Parts: sequence; C-alpha cells; structure tokens
Amino acid sequence: MDASLSETLPGSDRAISDEEIVAQVLAGERAPYKLLVRRHNQKLFRAVRAVLRDDSEAEDVVQHTWVTAFHKLSGFRAEARFSTWLVRIGVNEAVGRLRTRKRHADLTLIEEADAAMPSNDRSPEDNASSAELARMLERHIDELPRHYRMVLMMRDVEELDTRETAACLGISEESVRVRLHRARHQLQESLTRNLGEAVADTFRFDGARCDRILAAVTAALDL
Repeated sequence: MDASLSETLPGSDRAISDEEIVAQVLAGERAPYKLLVRRHNQKLFRAVRAVLRDDSEAEDVVQHTWVTAFHKLSGFRAEARFSTWLVRIGVNEAVGRLRTRKRHADLTLIEEADAAMPSNDRSPEDNASSAELARMLERHIDELPRHYRMVLMMRDVEELDTRETAACLGISEESVRVRLHRARHQLQESLTRNLGEAVADTFRFDGARCDRILAAVTAALDL
C-alpha cells in the first residue's frame, strides 16, 4: 500500500469509511481508490469465482469490475454498502461471461489451487494440513450447483448477512435462506465438521495476487 494512503482520517483514529473514500475520489483525488481495492478485492474475487469456478477468468473479471466501478462511481448512491454495489457489478459481469462460455462448450475449465498463507503460530505440518483441507473445500464447493455455491460463498465464507447476500445476487431473502440450507445439506457429511478455521483459507485473494490486481487497476486508471 502507498505510504501516503491511510486507512484512518487525518488527526483521528477512526477508520475512513468507503463512502468517504468514494467522496474523495469523486472530488478528484484518484489515489484513495486504491484503498477500496485493497479492502474489497477478496470479497469480490470470492463472489466472482463462485460463478465462474476458474481462477484466471475470475481475476480478469475482478480487474474489469474495478475499472468499471471507477467509471460508474458517480452512480453509487450509498443506498446499499459500497461492497454490495461492487459485488453486483462483478456478479453481473461474471454471469455474462458464463453465458458466453456456455456458447463455446469446448473451452476447458482451469482449476488452480491456492497455497495457504503461512502463519507464525502454526507448524509446517499444520499449514500443509490446512492447505489440503482448503483445497478439499474448494473442490466440494465447486461441485455445488451455481445458485447454491454463490449463496454459500457469500454467507459462510465471506460471512455476509442474509439481506446483503440477497442484495448482491438480486434475489429474495427467503431464496437466500432456502439455497443456503440446501447447500449446507449437500456438504454436511463431508464438510460440516471442518467449516471452522480452515474455511477462511478458501479462495484466498491477498498478498501477491491482490497486489497484481491493484497494480493493473492503478495502471488502467492512472491512479
């Protein structure tokens, strides 16, 4: 992160809100947009990948979404959270790509496993076990029907509430509850016992991967 950018307001310990950052960007300060990218990269990636099941294509959609959101920023009315508004843009783009992909059924899906981030308080054996479990979770989640997979990712992995998940996906709160129940039921026997600490390691999008998207968005928007 640029040393000149701060997550807190000048002279205060209070974290600057997404809405305040948006206001700064709309006022002509382009650089603070990087803070939004850092904050919401992982959430956006997880939502998009839940649609596409392809790391490489999901990264491309994430980058495209950030550029699109920047140019549409004046349309953000703060009636919902910025992250909700952003994820809706990303999910719509991902669904569009999925429709295109289905029209070209000969395309090969590429599965990439992410390595777990190292932890200072875990042994190498613990890290290896967590990474293996995360990959198992990813494989099983990928096997769910798309409409179940998307809800499970947002509710259980990103821990969004029912209302925000419904807003992100453009469905009713009741549909979110029904789909989540069915998704959990399908995973219950093999995964429920493991939906604890390891779930946070699934579909990670930080470190070098986050830096790569930030660099691309910065270059594209001349931030």
